[in-house]
Amino acid sequence: MRYRAVIFDLWETLIDWDREAATALGDEVAALVGGDFGERWSHSTTRYNAPIRVALAEAGVPAELHDVICALRLRHHRRSLIPRPGAVDTLRRLRETGYLVGLITVCSEDIEVLWPETEFAGLFDAEVFSSRVGLSKPDPRIYLHCCELLGVEPPQAVFVGDGANDELAGARRVGMDAILIHRDGEGPLWPGLEDWDGPRVTSIPGVLDVLE
Repeated sequence: MRYRAVIFDLWETLIDWDREAATALGDEVAALVGGDFGERWSHSTTRYNAPIRVALAEAGVPAELHDVICALRLRHHRRSLIPRPGAVDTLRRLRETGYLVGLITVCSEDIEVLWPETEFAGLFDAEVFSSRVGLSKPDPRIYLHCCELLGVEPPQAVFVGDGANDELAGARRVGMDAILIHRDGEGPLWPGLEDWDGPRVTSIPGVLDVLE
């Protein structure tokens, strides 16, 4: 095998990002804490790098509303953590064929809380949630941390993602290879990736073909 480990992004890679549902959640929260919540939340420096209640406090949410808002967020994310077609089977296949499988996701604490309930539970050899480690892509330390957990050197790993947060270039900068994923019939989601010079796939099972 060329690689020992395959490390995946989460949003728009293993699962879809439901923009309509995310907007609806934002509207629900704003109705409770003020119409400018979306702007405050988008400018938060801790929403993906700290416990959720720390991030809510930074965004000006009163402590007495934290439980209510956390419940709303868990309801929303519980519905969103649905694997894309073929994702679960591909993760299992990778491990069956001897690959180590990792996850690096930029996410709020809600995702880690719900993770044991999802179909992804138990399918990864290492899981790195930004909210727990206090780092986000493309910080090189988050990739290196995942490699360390997997027991591999960066050149022995390949990262799969949609390219958000400069994550593909970030992986390359630490010595990993990278695979771009985008929907069939559509271009990459993020500017600057139209001329991506590495491998690309339009489904998670396609990763298996690249690795052959």
